[in-house]
Amino acid sequence: MSVIGLGTLRAFDAGTDEATRRPLREVVQLLLDTGGRMIDSSPMYGRAEAVTGDLLAELAARPRAFIATKVWTTGSERGVEQMRRSARLLRTDTIDLMQIHNLVDWRTHLTSLRRMKEEGHIRYIGITRYTTGALPELARILTREPGIDFVQLGYSLATRSPETEVLPVAASRGVAVIANQPLERGDLFRRVRGRPLPDWAGEFDCASWAQLFLKYILAEPAVTCVIPATGNSRHLKDNLAAGFGRLPDARQRQQVRELWDAG
Repeated sequence: MSVIGLGTLRAFDAGTDEATRRPLREVVQLLLDTGGRMIDSSPMYGRAEAVTGDLLAELAARPRAFIATKVWTTGSERGVEQMRRSARLLRTDTIDLMQIHNLVDWRTHLTSLRRMKEEGHIRYIGITRYTTGALPELARILTREPGIDFVQLGYSLATRSPETEVLPVAASRGVAVIANQPLERGDLFRRVRGRPLPDWAGEFDCASWAQLFLKYILAEPAVTCVIPATGNSRHLKDNLAAGFGRLPDARQRQQVRELWDAG
């Protein structure tokens, strides 16, 4: 699993005209050509699943991608139908990772997902939640329910509560962690606008604020992958660079925290 993936929220909820699709095609091509694999979507993201499926088909790139999406409805029958529709939109027979979006009717869907995994329709099972208030529930589910392979949650330099509330549990259970909203939808950049990157960031091969924010998360041993969403290839190139070179050690991570907390 590559450590930098691609989120599709908002950015891939796009039309079919070439002017709209071209930059998204460039983003997917760049991700895969640089060794990235994970593309994360959801029925909740408008047309993102269909756009992702179309682009992967156009690029003949399905074997190179790790497709993650979600089930976001209630009831077993409706859930299974929604997941089948996602597979059709994504143009794949097998979805690499199917996640229960925001824990909606999670007990029902977990039963379906276990069966679908046994039948080969999905490869991995995950649960997701993006709010900090739900972290205790995520931890409880990971502790009590066997067979969960991934947990996806909001984690950034500005939202560090997962470090104590969920990540230790995930590590102890062998559950892979996907960090969403690692850049807080751009809010982190607004905080540092006009400020130079500290010189010591070069000690861990960091050349931009985006790389500093992402490397901080990637240096957490429990984290498997971060999925900043973007439809801009220049931004993706910057994000992908965070997956190369050195990561901050414990002392350097503390420097990053102190820099952020000082405002």
